Amino acid sequence: MKPKQLFSFFAFTLLGYLTTFSQETEKIFLSGKDFKHPVSWDFMCTDGNNSKKWTTINVPSNWELEGFGTYTYGRWYKELNEKEPSKEEGFYKYKFNVPVNYKDKNVTIIFGGAMTDTEVKINGKLAGEKHQGGFYEFIFDITSLLNYGSENVLEVHVWKHSSNNTVNNAERKTDWWLFGGIYRPVWLEVSPKTFIKHVAVDAKMDGTLSADLELVNIPKNTKIEASITPIGSNETFETIAIPVESKTSKQNIKAKWNNIKTWDPESPNMYTLHLSLKNNGKTLHTSKTKIGFRTIEFLKKDGIYVNGKKIIMKGINRHTIWPESGRSTDKAISILDVNLLKDMNMNAVRGHYPPDTHFLEACDSLGLFVLNELAGWQNGYDTKTGTKLIMETVQRDVNHPSVIIWDHGNEGGWNYDIDHVFHQYDPQKRIVIHPWSDFNGWDTHHYPTYLTGMHRFNNGENVFLPTEFMHGTYDNGIGAGLDDFWTRYKQSPLFAGGFMWAMLDEAVLRSDWTGKEKYDSKGSLAADGVLGPHREKEGSFYTVKEVWSPIQFQPKMVTSTFDGSFFISNDYIYTNLNECKMEYRVLKINTNSLYTDSKAEIIDSNNIEIPNIEPNETRKIKFNLPTNFFEGDYLEITATDKHGREIYTWSWPIHRAPYFAEKLLQKETSNKTVSISKTNDAIILTSETVKVIFSASTGEITSIENNKGIVPFNNGPKPVGMKAKLKDISTEQNKNYVVCKFNYYGGIDSITWTLYNDGRLKMNAIFLKDAGRNDGFDGASFEDKINQFGLTFNFPEDGVEGMKWLGNGPYHVWKNRIKGTTFGLWEKDYNTTITGESFENLVYPEFKGYHANFIGGNLKTKNGNIKFFSENDKLFLRLFTPDLPKNGFPGTYPQPAFPEGNISFMYEIPAMRAFKPLEHQGPESQPTNIRIKSGDDGIPMILWFDFTEK
Repeated sequence: MKPKQLFSFFAFTLLGYLTTFSQETEKIFLSGKDFKHPVSWDFMCTDGNNSKKWTTINVPSNWELEGFGTYTYGRWYKELNEKEPSKEEGFYKYKFNVPVNYKDKNVTIIFGGAMTDTEVKINGKLAGEKHQGGFYEFIFDITSLLNYGSENVLEVHVWKHSSNNTVNNAERKTDWWLFGGIYRPVWLEVSPKTFIKHVAVDAKMDGTLSADLELVNIPKNTKIEASITPIGSNETFETIAIPVESKTSKQNIKAKWNNIKTWDPESPNMYTLHLSLKNNGKTLHTSKTKIGFRTIEFLKKDGIYVNGKKIIMKGINRHTIWPESGRSTDKAISILDVNLLKDMNMNAVRGHYPPDTHFLEACDSLGLFVLNELAGWQNGYDTKTGTKLIMETVQRDVNHPSVIIWDHGNEGGWNYDIDHVFHQYDPQKRIVIHPWSDFNGWDTHHYPTYLTGMHRFNNGENVFLPTEFMHGTYDNGIGAGLDDFWTRYKQSPLFAGGFMWAMLDEAVLRSDWTGKEKYDSKGSLAADGVLGPHREKEGSFYTVKEVWSPIQFQPKMVTSTFDGSFFISNDYIYTNLNECKMEYRVLKINTNSLYTDSKAEIIDSNNIEIPNIEPNETRKIKFNLPTNFFEGDYLEITATDKHGREIYTWSWPIHRAPYFAEKLLQKETSNKTVSISKTNDAIILTSETVKVIFSASTGEITSIENNKGIVPFNNGPKPVGMKAKLKDISTEQNKNYVVCKFNYYGGIDSITWTLYNDGRLKMNAIFLKDAGRNDGFDGASFEDKINQFGLTFNFPEDGVEGMKWLGNGPYHVWKNRIKGTTFGLWEKDYNTTITGESFENLVYPEFKGYHANFIGGNLKTKNGNIKFFSENDKLFLRLFTPDLPKNGFPGTYPQPAFPEGNISFMYEIPAMRAFKPLEHQGPESQPTNIRIKSGDDGIPMILWFDFTEK
């Protein structure tokens, strides 16, 4: 006997004898409790890697991740254009002993999940008919098959590919990874001969409880004693006695307790329901069930109400997966995932199949609404199989207060003939929806456009609940455009929320791959998450966190008239904002902050009192400005909820860009010389530390030198989003500075360069001062639909080490995904992360891309640093071009086109498209336009450059 088996034998035997007199059902694991604590079973796989030989395997696990069989992705028949995948089978054996005193008990064996067809034998005899369906818990009564007081042999035959084509179509012709094996735990449940087999609860917000019970072997004069114990509280409640009919197998019981606390995602109060079967004073059996008291109402042409409050679900779709273990996970991963969703201010989650029980338990205790789905990805089960799988789903999950809706399949994966089966096993009669369908009063349309209208929205009659929207391939559409969509959809009184696609980039460790790359997401097929495979936070994580924050600040600029007041709105469903906490901080940066390692200093902080603000109300908050407030550089406000979880941190600059440029740009008072000269080809500006050479024909920088040598910042400024050509040049010599002014035809009016004797270089550009002139161009000198607008330069990426900057950060942005960044002093190292692909080295935040509200920065390179500063608020810095994914499939759009050059200063940047074209998205995703009138001052852009080595 192997060591783990021997330990299991002794632990099982000892537990059996110690618990002989226990009247609770005993749970005894034959496998490990999760993939991190497995038990070794004998195993043979029939095909693929390490096949056709008996060895051992960890249980639970997916056998591919253990080095057996073949990896298969469910789109093998479409995008992947592969032949039908391997139909390998797995054979398992495990030996265990059962104490002799269990002979008078009832023993069942339970499989948490096995993929996909499973046949079970105990001591060579079938435990029951083959189970079909890979995402479901199934049970066999093996009382009569066991050898009591001696060894038993468990044999399990698992077929990765089902013999039932409707199961394959529902579960394995899908847009997800297909695995094989016993991937959830296996255990025995040992009960007395008289016991409560199953409890299905309907616990209402007023403390009333109704429960449907399945009872076994009930003698005369038996009663049930029902009591509740709050989880995490010392409150006590009365015990209620309820008579039971003798020899009954089903009974409904009712009870009521006063002063209970209800369950909702904002206050997930949980109780343990104790039910004891008693006969003549003797306890025959006791069951414990975790429950929450809450009332659900589903009102067509209105909405979904929980505890009398109309809800809007802020949700996302999640698959059960971990890169190193496939669909075999553990409680810690479930808690991690629920906390991450809560950290994004979400209150709901949906999957494409029933998740692990420990995930639902985490949703119960931490607070998330759950849409629990019968698998059926675009194809449904046959009636017989589907009926059984609905029963297994509902019976397992019926008592979770987090579960508020049953999803019957996905995108066509339903069977109308068995919709009613959900209610057969659910005393709460939760609604049943068909995700993506306009069905039975619930419009769950997938990927609606911003202007979705007609029957579905503008004149909709059904509750609008898109169960998929904002598709996130390569982090495209999760945050990009969300603010627009959410603002519009909330205008409808029929809006009940939505679920983005998806939570995770579903890359798995390829145990059959050698070489540098080991994680596989099948190109762009499974790279849909707002989180990486190991839950790395992509930029949209923070966008969602801000957009879905239950505290919303009305727009405000901090100016010299600021009095410490803001208007905030309560976007909670249940919580008064006076239950939350809020703190402000005033931060100050040093004048040399960009040149050194110094950090921002908090010069004042205090709590902000939040008044009584009910859900959907907007009211003023105010804090008393400290006397040194305007000595600070930016203001941060952090809010935390009543459980201590951060809601969000907002920030505002206290001063404008010219103030910061003056403060941060180092300058010297000196008598150094500065000069300007001309040749036929060039204009040369020279100080003792910097020489700048411009082309006399284009006005572009051709060369920069400092006391270390060549600075490769050149080939600019080139216009972006407009046309311009050089008209004439004028120069000016002064004692402490020289000036070169380039006048242009077209979109640029003029660019004036000033070099000071201490080496500072200033650029003052004026755009579109007289845009009515075409000046010989074919058409207008600027684009009608403007996606990009500004100036661009060349600078080599090679040798760049990092950047420190003042502005919004730390993540890069798109035009329609600026929220989620905050104003502050940021620093990050150079990296080449490709979101959705760099799974071996996902470094966040990504280094390259557009950065919002750029004030000043220090670009650090191996050959020296360059510093640049803006005197214009809301300017975007383009810092190189993010690398494109190498493995995406046609039809994916990882990013919009970038302008030429490497470093750009922009007033307009492009939007990121999601699953559908930009025209289907909201106003912040659309190109802008400009109308310039004669007499306008034009659009200025004032930049400072420091190419000196200080």
